[in-house]
Amino acid sequence: MLALNKVCFQQGDFVLSADFSVPTGARVAVIGPSGGGKSTFLNGIAGFIKSDAGKVLWDGEVMPDHPGRRPLSILFQDHNLFPHLSVMDNVAVGISPDMRLSQAEREKVSAALDQVGLADKSATYPRDLSGGQLGRVGLARVLLRQRPLLLLDEPFSALGPALKDEMLDVLRGILDATATTALMVTHDPKDALAFADQAILVAGGCATAPQPIQQLFKAPPPALRAYLGSRR
Repeated sequence: MLALNKVCFQQGDFVLSADFSVPTGARVAVIGPSGGGKSTFLNGIAGFIKSDAGKVLWDGEVMPDHPGRRPLSILFQDHNLFPHLSVMDNVAVGISPDMRLSQAEREKVSAALDQVGLADKSATYPRDLSGGQLGRVGLARVLLRQRPLLLLDEPFSALGPALKDEMLDVLRGILDATATTALMVTHDPKDALAFADQAILVAGGCATAPQPIQQLFKAPPPALRAYLGSRR
């Protein structure tokens, strides 16, 4: 279980506070107005921003300071792909940064690519892939890392509606198979409802405890109501 114990994440002059836990295996949308601190919230959990107060814990243990040692994977909008590496190698860095893999590890990479429908693209480079295929490479790497916590920062926001729905389906399939806890920042209420059963509202320098997403959208607090506007 992820627990944020009276934490304060500071980025420049902006300070974000949080004090709650996220159940294991939950799918949580992180929503709120622009500039409210959604990315700061994710970066704090990831370890890119140190907490000025409180503690970030996983299963009751304080998370290591170094981001690379935290039990999580991150997927950003650009999918964190290296343009000079093939699809196979981009996924392989999820196991080893120097890509020196055993035969068994290479078979795992191939299996991950097959699971996201890219078995025939292992030698292809990112420049030759579609937006949906780029997202699938990022998901394959996440799948391969097998970390219990997944953070997603608007990973599909640049995609059209059909591709976005396709990628959300792939992501849900991966989460169903792995029981991974997932937090996804999104500015789109439709994506939030399609992905999550709970939501964290981030606004005014505060991240609130997860609550049922349908309940939150049915009776949104003022900060969320103002953000949703006519889209509600």
